[in-house]
Amino acid sequence: MLAFPPKHTGPRHLQRIWRGEPLAGKRVLVRCYHGLGDTIQFLRFMRPLRNVARQVTVWCQRDLLPLVERSAGVDRAIALHDGAPEVDFEVDIEIMEVPHAIKATSEHVATMAPYVALPLGEMPQFIAGNGLSVGLVWEVGAWDKRRSIPPALLHRLAVAGVTLYSLQLGTQQSDLAKIGARDISAPDIASLCDRLRQLDLVVCVDTMLAHLAGATGCEAWVLLHSDCDWRWPLSGSRSLWYPSLRLFHQTKPGEWESVVQKVAERLEHRARQSAATA
Repeated sequence: MLAFPPKHTGPRHLQRIWRGEPLAGKRVLVRCYHGLGDTIQFLRFMRPLRNVARQVTVWCQRDLLPLVERSAGVDRAIALHDGAPEVDFEVDIEIMEVPHAIKATSEHVATMAPYVALPLGEMPQFIAGNGLSVGLVWEVGAWDKRRSIPPALLHRLAVAGVTLYSLQLGTQQSDLAKIGARDISAPDIASLCDRLRQLDLVVCVDTMLAHLAGATGCEAWVLLHSDCDWRWPLSGSRSLWYPSLRLFHQTKPGEWESVVQKVAERLEHRARQSAATA
């Protein structure tokens, strides 16, 4: 019989996690070792996990605590760190292994949005003026820059009846001027959720904000490069994961002009509809 080392010893990448043992009736620790978007996407499986487990504790990125602790199926959320978790548990599992452990089906994916409640803040008003209010995110982290869009292209989205707002952290004033957008970027997840509740729509690249909008049921249009990530379909405008998202695909690698133009045309149509019903 194989002898396994004690839990949570040695470097994190060698620490032992779920090995296929049943989760029914167990106190389960769910660890979030991937990106913020991955954690948000897979939070949908906490409710069905909690349906079989006795308790679900999510050990997640500190930035996401206000969101995770309000997610369906989560009994407790604690901040991820390099040491051992300060909770009792019987089984520990990485969050992206949970669908395999609970034998999730497409019905689990398709019927559970929105599955995260937006944290309630004081809601200072960031949106001013009439017309359609649209938030923008065009830059991503360093690991796959194919997802980023040159900000100068986004000035095409400043169509009649639309007011643009930047949710991009660390934006240069020169970029804001090129786009014609006002900066309402948020320092934390709760503040970002406040902005989402006030905006009519978000237009973003494949980044954490797309998952946040989808998980909370906010409308977002997501611009995807031609060889997009596994979680998105390679064609079509809809995602099984997030009913509130609309997808816009590159047709040629690196060519964003036609994608942005298509979004601008859709925005013009949307703004006219909004004005007609106002």
